[in-house]
Amino acid sequence: MTMTADTPSTTATRIKTGKLRQARITGGILIALAALVALVFGAGSSGDAVFRLSRASDPIVVPNLIVPATAFNYIAAAALAFLGARQFLRGGVRWTSLSLGFGLALAVAAFLVWATAGKSFSLTGMLQATVIRAVPIALGGLAGVLSERVAVVNIAIEGMLLAGAFAGALFGSLLGGMSGVIAAVAIGGLFGLILAALVVTYRVDQIIAGVVINLFVLGVTSYVSSQVYQEYRQLNNAPVFRPIKIPFLADIPVIGPVLFQQNIFVYGALVMVAVATYYLFYTRSGLRARAVGENPKAADTLGINVYRTRYINVIMAGMVAGFGGAWFTLGSVGRFDEGMTGGRGYIGLAAMIVGRWHPVGALMAALVFGFADSLQQKLALLQTPIPSEFLAMTPYIATMILVAGLIGRARAPAADGKAYIKE
Repeated sequence: MTMTADTPSTTATRIKTGKLRQARITGGILIALAALVALVFGAGSSGDAVFRLSRASDPIVVPNLIVPATAFNYIAAAALAFLGARQFLRGGVRWTSLSLGFGLALAVAAFLVWATAGKSFSLTGMLQATVIRAVPIALGGLAGVLSERVAVVNIAIEGMLLAGAFAGALFGSLLGGMSGVIAAVAIGGLFGLILAALVVTYRVDQIIAGVVINLFVLGVTSYVSSQVYQEYRQLNNAPVFRPIKIPFLADIPVIGPVLFQQNIFVYGALVMVAVATYYLFYTRSGLRARAVGENPKAADTLGINVYRTRYINVIMAGMVAGFGGAWFTLGSVGRFDEGMTGGRGYIGLAAMIVGRWHPVGALMAALVFGFADSLQQKLALLQTPIPSEFLAMTPYIATMILVAGLIGRARAPAADGKAYIKE
């Protein structure tokens, strides 16, 4: 039996056919969304949706945003139908991801208007909650970026977040909040070191090593939480970091409370994303790290220590994840609860993929997931007819939609997940 390689023209035709199929599927989804918005949100809403943009006590009070619910939803349905129909035309193939992203945002806006029709809703409060809830996801995604840029798949982010939350609560209760943060960063770095030793030195399968760490951390913290903390409650009563108001900037309407009236975890996440971006793309060390992730053999030939580079980046990833884990205790409720990370480490990995292995991209994706997370809580306050179980699924549904529909042809580092053996 003979096998023939694909010619460049055959490959190009296959890619073109795949893009055309994706455009048609996207068009069908957008038309279905148009029908949903028109028949459910448009026909089922009446009155005005009132979105509060400021509080009466704010230095600068912005008038409420008042949206006629029925008219807005019918206009949104028409726009979705137009975008969907355009995807079936020849030129629509070029705008598939953009059309889907804009269409989903329009559908979410229509949903919000429908849920708020005849009621009042604090839009600024939801945006503020979005930024807060995006923090552990963004830091988990950043930990994934730092690891996978040197070709180490970090499934253990969930365990590192959980370990950071546990250490933050324990040492925060004993020694104070800042000691809890330091301990969380240290324990995250320790698990980063363990992961690096397993996958770099001993060449354990990277997926298995990450799962083992996750299960180990979950087992240990669950045991301590159920057996020790029940008897010694003073060990699980840590202080919570309060929001720090930045003068003048915090008084800006809408933007001020959202960005400049947050706790140290929000500010820390923004700083870490900026530093990681500079490190990876504007320093010699970052260039070496990316070279190790793309072609470790060539990097080794040029004198780069592949093992040491992987160790350093994976340990840094663990420290970032540990800091993100402390958010759950020191930045939120002040105590540790069993399994309290709730899969945010895995959502962080999805944010990394959606963000195309870039720190800023992971942050942007985390904000989308944070919005979905805050949305399900705010909708419960609006008493929408949607069951609470479905609302709780919102962040995970957003994860599947984004990963399946919006990332396009995202390419991981070429050597991602592959062990390196020095010859």
